Amino acid sequence: MTMAITTSTAAHTSIASVTLEVADPEAARRFYTAFGVDTRIRLRASEAHSTGFRGFTLALTVSRPATVDSFVHAAMEAGATVLKPAAKSLWGYGGVVQAPDGTIWKVATSAKKDTGPATREIDEIVLLLGVEDMKASKQFYVGRGLTVARSFGGNSRPDPPHPSTRGTLPCSPRSRPPTTPPRPQSSTTDSPPRSGRR
Repeated sequence: MTMAITTSTAAHTSIASVTLEVADPEAARRFYTAFGVDTRIRLRASEAHSTGFRGFTLALTVSRPATVDSFVHAAMEAGATVLKPAAKSLWGYGGVVQAPDGTIWKVATSAKKDTGPATREIDEIVLLLGVEDMKASKQFYVGRGLTVARSFGGNSRPDPPHPSTRGTLPCSPRSRPPTTPPRPQSSTTDSPPRSGRR
């Protein structure tokens, strides 16, 4: 997985897109179009077969439970596997699906009740990284202009757990990406220190 980084004149850094390596790019393209995130995802053919937890989870933050249900339903109709059915929790409402290519997606809202009909609007895409060295990884991403939210280190594990991961590090752009991402002006292929398995 790689991220295309765009720097604006206001010195804000945002994630223009996430590139996923997949076994079948055409099948993945059909899935992500049906799921509704095709404008934010880039695909390339994988050179190595990958199964299981890849060291990251992508999360969609949306405005209401009906929108969570809409995204989860679209993913299921397009061939995703439900890992955690959408339900109320202490923090809001959400569910987790695994795309046919193996990528894990969490769709969530902090709202517990609907205040209107479902939309297809995404408030934010968050990259949850399973990392071994929380401090070094946080410094790496902050140094590249990304906001790193509260990390879940220590005994916490990502969903689903993986034994080589010591914690989860949520990264998101400092400003919301536009509806149609611009072409990246620069990209980073640097690797964070001691990241989780892919």
